[in-house]
Amino acid sequence: METTRDPSDDAFLEAFLACRLPAAAFNHRNHLRVAWIHLQRFPLDEAIERTCAGIAQYATHLGAPGRYHRTITEALIRLMAHAGASDPLRSFDEFLAYAPAFSGDCRALVAEYYSAAKLSRPGARVFFLSPDRLPLPS
Repeated sequence: METTRDPSDDAFLEAFLACRLPAAAFNHRNHLRVAWIHLQRFPLDEAIERTCAGIAQYATHLGAPGRYHRTITEALIRLMAHAGASDPLRSFDEFLAYAPAFSGDCRALVAEYYSAAKLSRPGARVFFLSPDRLPLPS
């Protein structure tokens, strides 16, 4: 059974990638939604690149490029993929209900895999660093 694309996801993604959403839309839930949409539509590596590029571009557009953190973003996308975010039978809200850890403090989720010292390295904001506590699921 295949689901139909939600037009609101198309409109949201287009507005996000064109930096037309209000600054208040630069929030955790919408970052997850961008990642979820990309995981629905593309293979994992492409979903990661598209999501990371979009979030980095949006942060720069807002004059806050330091708000983007590549390692945290990519780790969360990989964890979302492992939790079933690419399942076409689940809407975004259904995915969040199925995997509620993503709705909460994702820094705590990432902390299972990364030490604070590793995440605070200057390169972690720009490049993906491998975890130093536990390997990310594949």
